[in-house]
Parts: sequence; structure tokens; C-alpha cells
Amino acid sequence: MARTALLAGATGLVGSALLPRLLDSPDYERVIVLARRQVPQRHVKLEVVETALDDLDPLSSKLAVDDVFCCLGTTTEKAGGQAGLERVDYHMVVDLARSTQAAGAKQFLVVSAAGASLRSPVFYSRVKARMEQTVARAGFATIHIVRPSLLLGKRADARPYEAIAQRAAPLLGLACVGPLRKYRPISAEMVATTLVTLATQPAVGVKIHELPLLPGGSAAV
Repeated sequence: MARTALLAGATGLVGSALLPRLLDSPDYERVIVLARRQVPQRHVKLEVVETALDDLDPLSSKLAVDDVFCCLGTTTEKAGGQAGLERVDYHMVVDLARSTQAAGAKQFLVVSAAGASLRSPVFYSRVKARMEQTVARAGFATIHIVRPSLLLGKRADARPYEAIAQRAAPLLGLACVGPLRKYRPISAEMVATTLVTLATQPAVGVKIHELPLLPGGSAAV
């Protein structure tokens, strides 16, 4: 039976790659996008709901979907500091998870980051780990957490340090072998494809996936 998908973060690097895949998928008859502004795509399946994502209560009828795809994320610089990053990468993600679960959504898929850990010396990694732990307790039948490393692709916004890292990606990939494989740079297109693949496979519980995805490479929490 065809399902309804909800996507938050459709204008970001992964979200912009994911949206056309959801629209093309025969598994979804409707795709609802929560966004601050209109997206360029036009499609008979697509409904765009303009929202700042800071108050989801008025949108409860739009949140009654089957699968939720969360691609929200920012940087400390873009967010204006650590508090701004935490607001987007933790609070907005957690609010979305809680609100959609309360509305009846069954499955939540979220983009985290390689190296997410509460013990990390990196603030960003600690925020991602806290987000993962809180989302895992949101009550969904199925939760998929994907942990990409450096994302490859052309962003709409300028991120100078990331652009330098992307140019060094081939060397980084060669250096990341064995246990370090999860830190290999990965294209946003591959992350988007992985999300759709995971969403359309039967699974129950909380699953954490290091990327690139390998058979048996995910671990239940």
C-alpha cells in the first residue's frame, strides 16, 4: 500500500537529493515537505508546507504521515554559535520526532554524523549523540539513524572549510580503511539513496547505520 512521506530539510545537501527520490518512488503516493520557503520542484505528489519549524502544533494534521525523513542540520558558524547549532541539530529534530510520533507516524529516519558520541571533545558530535539518544526514545515502531562522514556535493550556501575538505576527499577516502571506513567521505546522493532503501525495507526497533552501508553493517540500540 502506497504511503505518505514527510521531509524536513529539503533544501539542504542531503534533503535536496532525497526529495526527487521520494517523488519518484512508487512506495509513496504523497510527499509533504516542511520548509522555510518554497522548493523548486513541482510534482503531483508534492505538498510544501512553509514553516520555521519552531512551532509544529498548528501543523498536526500535516504530521499524520507514515514515514518521516529528517535531514535538518547546520554548522556553528552558520547558526551564529553553539546555541544556534543546538537549536537546529537537537531541538528541531527532537521536536519533529515527538510531534510526528504523536500524530501517528510509524517510522523516523534521521541524518546524524560519523563519530557521534557523548564523550567526544567536539561539541557538534556531542549534540548529534544527544539527538540520537532522545530520538531513540520517541516511541516509533522503527527508527533509522544514518551517520555519514564528510558529505560530498554542491551546496547552495558557501562553506569554505568544507569545500577544502571536499577537494581532499580522494586522499581522505584512501586513508580511511578498516575501522576508519566509516569516516570516508560520501556523496549526498548516496546518503539519500540509502535513506529510501532503509525506509522501504521491513525493520523494527532503533537501527544505527554507519555509511557507506554494508550488509550487516547496522547495529540495533
